[in-house]
Amino acid sequence: MVLDDKIEMKRNYKDREIAGSLKTQLANLFEKSLRLTAPEELDVNAAIAPCQNPTFGDYQCNNAMGLYKKLKGKAPQFNNPQSLAEAIIKNLPASEMIDSCSTIKGFINVKLSPDWIAMSVQKMLVDGVEAWAPRLPVKRAVVDFSSPNIAKEMHVGHLRSTIIGDTIARMLEFSNVEVLRRNHVGDWGTQFGMLIEFLFEKFPSGEVPSDQAIGDLETFYKASKQRFDSDPAFKEKAQQAVVSLQAGEEKYRKAWAHICEISRKGFERVYERLGVHLEEKGESFYNPYIPRALELLDRQGLIKESEGARVIFIEGKKIPLIVVKRDGGYNYASTDLTALWYRLNEEKADWIIYVTDVGQRDHFEMFFTAAKNAGWLPAEKDKYPKVSHVGFGLVLGEDKKRFRTRSTETVKLVDLLDEAKTKCKEVLVERGKAAEWTEEELDKTAEAVGYGAVKYADLKNNRSTNYIFSFDQMLDDRGNTAVYLLYAHARICSIIRKSGKDVEELKESGKIVLAHADERVLGFHLLQFPEVVEEACTTLLPNTLCEYLYNLSEDFTRFYTNCQVVGSAEETSRLLLCEATAVVMRKCFYLLGITPVYKI
Repeated sequence: MVLDDKIEMKRNYKDREIAGSLKTQLANLFEKSLRLTAPEELDVNAAIAPCQNPTFGDYQCNNAMGLYKKLKGKAPQFNNPQSLAEAIIKNLPASEMIDSCSTIKGFINVKLSPDWIAMSVQKMLVDGVEAWAPRLPVKRAVVDFSSPNIAKEMHVGHLRSTIIGDTIARMLEFSNVEVLRRNHVGDWGTQFGMLIEFLFEKFPSGEVPSDQAIGDLETFYKASKQRFDSDPAFKEKAQQAVVSLQAGEEKYRKAWAHICEISRKGFERVYERLGVHLEEKGESFYNPYIPRALELLDRQGLIKESEGARVIFIEGKKIPLIVVKRDGGYNYASTDLTALWYRLNEEKADWIIYVTDVGQRDHFEMFFTAAKNAGWLPAEKDKYPKVSHVGFGLVLGEDKKRFRTRSTETVKLVDLLDEAKTKCKEVLVERGKAAEWTEEELDKTAEAVGYGAVKYADLKNNRSTNYIFSFDQMLDDRGNTAVYLLYAHARICSIIRKSGKDVEELKESGKIVLAHADERVLGFHLLQFPEVVEEACTTLLPNTLCEYLYNLSEDFTRFYTNCQVVGSAEETSRLLLCEATAVVMRKCFYLLGITPVYKI
């Protein structure tokens, strides 16, 4: 490429900024045409959707039918939707983006220019994939996820909340939203009375022991619970210990803090392995704010007395939302309402997202409604600030029952991760990798693939459904699995390495050309990445991104099968297309919390 061509390409890149997703860019063009075509209907937004049949085009504009009904009798120049569609096409501003438009029965089909697709993909390689970040109408979001209980080990039930919540947070962060990742741990309540009293019984001196002296915290919890249920005198002492804790007595607060710290260290070990970052703000954090929040609700007449408790009645619900129990204590509803008030007023969040199992749907519906009735949230569904409950189904065993160990215990998350890594390492050793790689390489690859397989097996499903946990399926290197996708990425990296070319240099000196049909399909699929992330953020469905990633891998396989890369006349262009695919795949992996592998 001559110097003048390179200068012109860079100038073009600067002049042709990508403004949002393909759908957004097309919508901007069609809205300008709609204003010219029907100036009396200024409130019409362009209805752009992907073409269901790619032989007709890449996208459709579906405004003509609805707009014709509005204009009928007022605009005689349009005698049917087809004539209106033709006028919309005629009034489109000139754009290098569009190759051609056609219309059938009022539906406008748009074919994108292969040169523009190529230029846009190459621009991403120069500017970085962050240039494709979607633009959301949100500045700050709270994502409330994971939320285990103190003194209990994280189990397979926490897997879904942690993985789904982390992916939602990552997608929003990529979309330039400030995300407050909140771990609403269960670190307050009546169970701490029995834990503290059992601790004092075991260590009469009152000195808080070392972590090792307590031993396994979950075993400690079960022993204290058994004592609580079987010994009335102990139960009475435990109830009094709750009062002492809530009154702030130093001895009790110190014991409580130590129990919390032991649990916290255990949680952090799991989060570190999963690559998940969270900021803890547990139930205890909001406790001092509860009286104020309930006072605000009371002033508006929302809180009523009922059978000795204080409740909020919700229209359409048979059971009220209890905010103060008969004994004067607080509960989940009082804490959740207070946390919502704090997040809206102190943390100034535009969007608050709660990731829990679907079984809690009623609870969230009720306290969301209470907040709307109080005027804390707008009554309209799509106005901000807003709240969303991201419900997920159960993790089932291969017997289609709740996933448990053979002794019917809940599966501990740390054991599950250990097994995933071990099984993956065994497969790598069987393939002879132990002889080719260092022990560290083998260990890191087994960890990346094993943990990635567990995450992807969860995320690829619609989150609201149950899914069957099967190591055999998730570690399969065929089909829609993390193993297959990680291998596909490693293969792309291998192609680039074997070429012996410096990809960074090719980005500056080379040019992508999409002459073959499979090249164009791959380039177009890459360009759809921003709108897929935007859709996944808007719907809070990570499986949308998984589907995109799998289809991208399939498109690449077809391209590589039909288009020789290394040694071909088109080598430079095709290597750049390989690199662009690898870049987008790596960003998908990052958003899904999966570590990519570069050789396999």
